[in-house]
Amino acid sequence: MCRWLAYTGSPVLLEDLLYKPANSLVMQSLHSRLGAEPTNGDGFGVGWYDDHSPEPGVFRSIEPAWNDRNLHELSAHARARVVLAHIRASSGSPVQQTNCHPFRHGAWLWMHNGVLADFPVYKRDLVLAVDPALFPLIEGSTDSEVFFYLALTFGLEQDPPAAVARAVGFIEQVAQEHGVSFPVQMTVCTADGHRLWAFRYSSEGRSRSLFHSTDVTVLREQYPDNPTLHELSDDARLVVSEPLGDLRGAWREVPESTCLLVDAGHETLTPFAPVAPAPA
Repeated sequence: MCRWLAYTGSPVLLEDLLYKPANSLVMQSLHSRLGAEPTNGDGFGVGWYDDHSPEPGVFRSIEPAWNDRNLHELSAHARARVVLAHIRASSGSPVQQTNCHPFRHGAWLWMHNGVLADFPVYKRDLVLAVDPALFPLIEGSTDSEVFFYLALTFGLEQDPPAAVARAVGFIEQVAQEHGVSFPVQMTVCTADGHRLWAFRYSSEGRSRSLFHSTDVTVLREQYPDNPTLHELSDDARLVVSEPLGDLRGAWREVPESTCLLVDAGHETLTPFAPVAPAPA
């Protein structure tokens, strides 16, 4: 599986997110505490939004995150207001740059921790359902990228929760037609540069871990001597596969089958359920 984090708020250096926390994402690439595997060394990726372009920048590599000097160099200088970062543990697809998350389409980023079980069995049916205008843009061979382009096909740019619900419903229907009972295991994050959405769901109701940070102003009162908390804006929020540190009260678990929206420092949690496609 994989580990990921998403940040939105005042501009921060990437290294403040990726390297400095006690249980940083780079640390998790070697010693994940809550992941399906402790090591996530099959590449990484970082996507970030700044004020220079509506489209995000993306840096991806097949190197293990703990061993990539370019990531360390970039992280010490790049500052961004929205960041999505992902460390990969392949579920079987090749280790190559085009299979590293986050995936990008226009202003949108997408990353996934989990798996579409027995993906090769029904891959053809999923790929043929992608909008023909989007199909040529698929570069890699992962289930996660096909999932992204299905969500785009179902209207991600207009209504992310509805599009992801339709994509998951379609995947489950197709997989079950091929005899796969519990196909979807996911924590997904997608962002447009202003808002970010995170989803926690699995077909069998046993999803991978997902947490979001609590109100920074409350944490400042709780930990007045912690300088990091005073450097963040009041609207700063993090969504993570596992907590980045051990501050009591700093993290809340995202419930099973939930969509989390983070918009201008406000979090909204709503139930998430797949929507089966209408009959042809």
